[in-house]
Amino acid sequence: MTLDRHTVIDRLRTVKGPDQEGDIVSLGLVSEIFIADGKVFFSVTVPANRAEELESLRQAAEAAVRSIPGVKGAMVALTAEKQGGGMGTAPQRPKPAPARPAAAHPVAGSQAGQQPAKADVPGIKAIVAVASGKGGVGKSTTAVNLALGLKALGLKVGILDADIYGPSMPRLLGIKGKPQTADGKTLKPMEAYGLKVMSMGFLVDEDTPMIWRGPMVVSALRQMLRDVAWGELDVLVVDMPPGTGDVQLTMAQQVPLAGAVIVSTPQDLALIDARKGLNMFKRVDVPLLGIVENMSYFVAPDTGKRYDIFGHGGAKAEAERLGVPFLGEVPLTMDVRETSDAGTPVVAANPDGAQAIVYRAIAEKVMSEMGSAMTAAAEDAPKIVFD
Repeated sequence: MTLDRHTVIDRLRTVKGPDQEGDIVSLGLVSEIFIADGKVFFSVTVPANRAEELESLRQAAEAAVRSIPGVKGAMVALTAEKQGGGMGTAPQRPKPAPARPAAAHPVAGSQAGQQPAKADVPGIKAIVAVASGKGGVGKSTTAVNLALGLKALGLKVGILDADIYGPSMPRLLGIKGKPQTADGKTLKPMEAYGLKVMSMGFLVDEDTPMIWRGPMVVSALRQMLRDVAWGELDVLVVDMPPGTGDVQLTMAQQVPLAGAVIVSTPQDLALIDARKGLNMFKRVDVPLLGIVENMSYFVAPDTGKRYDIFGHGGAKAEAERLGVPFLGEVPLTMDVRETSDAGTPVVAANPDGAQAIVYRAIAEKVMSEMGSAMTAAAEDAPKIVFD
């Protein structure tokens, strides 16, 4: 049997609709189907107010697809958004809901004023998000060198590449190949330079575009976090997608983050977006470990003259204004670009060099701030007293 879109559709026709009437294909509830390396990805549309009730529908669709010969795995997400995938009879296009301002989006626990409980990831003591308000500021390079800096301090460290649309870790760490399964259900992370690594870039070809909607991305991230045999880690660094959309907000709400590091360049435009990232984490009560000013300045290798190409000090001033720790300045140098492209991050390639020293100093500050944040959280936690 050939594993293709039509084979998957035929098998999904055996899955009954939400009220046991018709099937999910004929009812137009199945999104576009994406198949890569024997893994099948799609979402199923359900009414928003019945999402929890219809979890069994998602499970039935996943089980149906997994039963197809040649399928190595299936990732199915529930979504409340009509997708018009064209499977079977297309549903009538719903009238668009009136646009809401960004501030009107609900925050976790808005009714009770508290966030819902976040399940810990077994074996991982702390999870740190590295985020940015916009792309192109060197977030992934900072994340991988921060992870290596934390490892240099004697910690057991892993890194999760949460940027589904533009995964960078395979190239930054020079890793090729695909992860193996530990028990048929759990993936073994890849390893490089003493780091345990997971990325969507290991599961699909580098040139394959990930044309997914938000719910599918969130589901994929959840599986890469919780269905991976990370083992015992002191810190898992999460290279977050750029921006502050639904994906980032959902991750911040559902993952037990010990804190967030914001990466920005010095210029005003980048700082405007960095503020958005800071505010997002504040709204969901994630501790802010600090701001890194990347590409802070450039020193000409031939003359030693310093140039503030993107301005200088903007991130530090912003950190002071907001009362957020300033973690350090990372200069723009040729060796960072060259080692990153070569898959040998500068902290690993030249551990005694000036750049590695900068990243290790940032790692020390992050570890210090993380300890303070966790201590504060413990002090704020309710205490049980026995009389």
